[in-house]
Amino acid sequence: MFGLVLGILITVAIILFGVSRAIGHSTQSKDVLTEREFRHAVDLRIAPLTHEAVAGQDNSKLAIVEAPVAATPVAAVPKTGTELFTQTCSACHAQGIAGAPKAGDAAAWAPRIAQGKSTLYTHALQGFTGKAGVMPPKGGRPDVSDDLVRQAVDHMVELAR
Repeated sequence: MFGLVLGILITVAIILFGVSRAIGHSTQSKDVLTEREFRHAVDLRIAPLTHEAVAGQDNSKLAIVEAPVAATPVAAVPKTGTELFTQTCSACHAQGIAGAPKAGDAAAWAPRIAQGKSTLYTHALQGFTGKAGVMPPKGGRPDVSDDLVRQAVDHMVELAR
């Protein structure tokens, strides 16, 4: 009797193993790298993006590894305050991230608007660390002009009214 039960359990285990292999086979990656290919892939990922050429030194012996550079989307410089708000400011002000007052929330903006636009402009241009959160200078976009940042502040003030 014991031998029969043991035989049935082994048979069930073999069947389950076969079924799991059949199911798992379709989800497993077909690309198996050799050790050499794996090391090459790692070397490409950790390779420096640039190489310095120093005047007076022979750089011909440098082994230059071409690292695959992903095409990173570069945000076009906005032309209006509304575009700047959409591209940059809304990242925090749409969700209230890092204590940023949500765009259009009149209650959250009222005390800030009461301080005057010059204070809002200063905080937006130079950055601000307050009790509720942090505002990086120019919202983290040093490539935009001060006038454009002021237009974006004006846009957010209008949304809050």
